[in-house]
Amino acid sequence: MVDTPTADNPREPDITHVNPAAEDTWFGHPRQLARLFTTEMWERFGYYGMRALLTLYLANYFLFSDRTTNGVYGGFTALVYLTPLVGGLLADRYLGSKRAVKFGAIIMSLGYLILSVGAGMGTEAKPFAMIEGQRYEVTIDKASGDKQQYVTIGADKLAIKGQEDGSVNLVAADGKVAKTLPKGGLESDGERSPFFTMVLLIGLSMVTMGNGFFKPNISTMVGELYPKGDGRRDTGFTIFYMGINLGSLFSQILCPFLATAVGWWAGFGLASIGMLFSWTLIQFDGGRLGGYGEPPANAPNRAIIIFICALASLPVIYFLFTNLMSAPAPVEGSGFVGYLVSLSLMGKLLFGTFLIGIPVILFWSWRVGNKVEFQMMLAAMILIVFNVVFWTLFEQAGSSLTLFADRNTDLSVFGLFSISAGQTQFFNAAFIVIFAPFMSLLWTSLARRGLEPPIPVKFAIALIGVGLGFLFLVWGSSFAGPDFKVGIWWLAGLYLIHSLAELCISPVGLSMITKLSIVRIVGLMMGVWFLSISVAQYVAGVVAQFASVETVGGQVTNLKVSLDTYTHTFTTIAWVAIGLGVLLFLLSFPLKKWMHGVK
Repeated sequence: MVDTPTADNPREPDITHVNPAAEDTWFGHPRQLARLFTTEMWERFGYYGMRALLTLYLANYFLFSDRTTNGVYGGFTALVYLTPLVGGLLADRYLGSKRAVKFGAIIMSLGYLILSVGAGMGTEAKPFAMIEGQRYEVTIDKASGDKQQYVTIGADKLAIKGQEDGSVNLVAADGKVAKTLPKGGLESDGERSPFFTMVLLIGLSMVTMGNGFFKPNISTMVGELYPKGDGRRDTGFTIFYMGINLGSLFSQILCPFLATAVGWWAGFGLASIGMLFSWTLIQFDGGRLGGYGEPPANAPNRAIIIFICALASLPVIYFLFTNLMSAPAPVEGSGFVGYLVSLSLMGKLLFGTFLIGIPVILFWSWRVGNKVEFQMMLAAMILIVFNVVFWTLFEQAGSSLTLFADRNTDLSVFGLFSISAGQTQFFNAAFIVIFAPFMSLLWTSLARRGLEPPIPVKFAIALIGVGLGFLFLVWGSSFAGPDFKVGIWWLAGLYLIHSLAELCISPVGLSMITKLSIVRIVGLMMGVWFLSISVAQYVAGVVAQFASVETVGGQVTNLKVSLDTYTHTFTTIAWVAIGLGVLLFLLSFPLKKWMHGVK
């Protein structure tokens, strides 16, 4: 997901009577916006560059199964959206936004550096296979285009050929089948270093914790640049968020390129350098940010204690990752209850908080609010639930869609050159940069004519759009060649449709929450909104697990089975999204009434 513009108070009239021409401005905005813009650009450069590598790094370097890979990715991105709740609270009460941003930036940079060092000093996991209780060495012919896997049994080097029914043929050099193993008869894994696995999780834990301090507070500083009622605020946030898209666009090209051309360590190292640039800009501001993001007046100076406690909390985040990786698979036929029981501790906490929190808040709203307030809160909660669905499906980009790009996509661009699977994630950022201004003009033009869709309809369009994107890719899969690979432009088309869908939902979310919430609990409702995105990120990892395929040494054993698995999962996702989008469109009529004029 690439962040898109939002502001707290859209259409707020300019009552400050400040003449921008009389100020030291940057494109008519406070000069400090340029520094915050660049700071955010480099931070997003580091984050999205690392994120473009993470799934492939887990699957192809550490040789984790698809289930573990997608689970770790989903858990990581879930925590990325959950920790800002704590970081924002600590900044508001004690630290001030500026100190929180500095601390978060240096911790994230160190986290990326640890990932880089681990990739550079460690060695790739060694694949092996368990056959009839015996362990055998697996080798992969990376020189061949299909990266064929071989298992050595005695003096024979046998090619591993997965079959459509789940069985595996071991094929001799003369092409004859030496042995056929039933489904489950070959279990593959990787021999990985426990130490460097620990280094991986420490790096991810540091990035998670640092992000919690950085992400919410850099936006707060942008808001402080504008006095209450300053009509430039919305445009300022739009300019600021363009930095997010520029940073992600370039990093999702460069970091995967270095990972492929030089090594994984180089890709993570570039992310660390980008994050270091971000820290430098905010740390050595030359006094340009003086008076912005300062600690609250009369607040006790507890910065050192907070920073020490934050570092001391790293083992807790580390434990959540290890618990997630060791969570058992749900027992077949155990149903929804069995599925919940099999969730990791992180999953139980997220689901439990969300499923209990929503009805409790609604009950409280019914008890203490009037009829109008309760209806507005009910509308907000319904939209929050549908928001979870959208981001759950949209966020397949970093997990199942990246693995699909790696395994079942022809990455050749017009036959001139090829990009890596990680680089395919740049399509989203590129389309956001290209189409965001046009979408903004479209909504403005429709609003002038009184034709702008209400928020629930925009949410419905977004859900239907994400479903249509998956159907577009499934359609393209029907044109796959004998190598069972889909042309890259079908994947690019999915990202185009998804990006347009994102522009229908992302810009209005936070603003919608602030307008629909009861005043006394706006802060709590903002927390629920971010919790909903965190839940969506975790569930996205769970959904991606349904697209898991059997791999040996990080490579699938049958590309046709892989393609069929992905298309089946994507088809199911598509129709669920479209069905829920139609449902929300039908609900939009009562929701519009319950929103009482909020747009």
